[in-house]
Amino acid sequence: MIQTLALLLGCQLLGEAISRFADLPVPGPVIGMILLLALFAKLRDIPENVEKTSFGLLEHLSLLFIPAGTGVMLHFERINEEWLPVTVALVGSTIVGLLVTAGLFTLFLRLTSKEPLMPLQDKDHE
Repeated sequence: MIQTLALLLGCQLLGEAISRFADLPVPGPVIGMILLLALFAKLRDIPENVEKTSFGLLEHLSLLFIPAGTGVMLHFERINEEWLPVTVALVGSTIVGLLVTAGLFTLFLRLTSKEPLMPLQDKDHE
């Protein structure tokens, strides 16, 4: 487990270093995740210990939101003053995220489907 956490944190650290030194607008953890994905793509497998540790972290993911919740409560007064832009941003980004996800899902489904996607039709009415 310690080796796996070292691998995950090492990729995050490397991503952070790349992001800062290259002055990229992409967060370091995202670059680290891409590096980790590239490593697993090269290996063509996810090692069992990495899989176990990752699922263990995912089971307790809610604990990682405590600092974010604390930050929100710390700035509650400002959020109360600017509730409209915050609400618009939250609702808008959720809707855009859902639309992009649905669009990409449909695109990938069409690209990987052997049969053309047609609406289901009743054969009796043809």
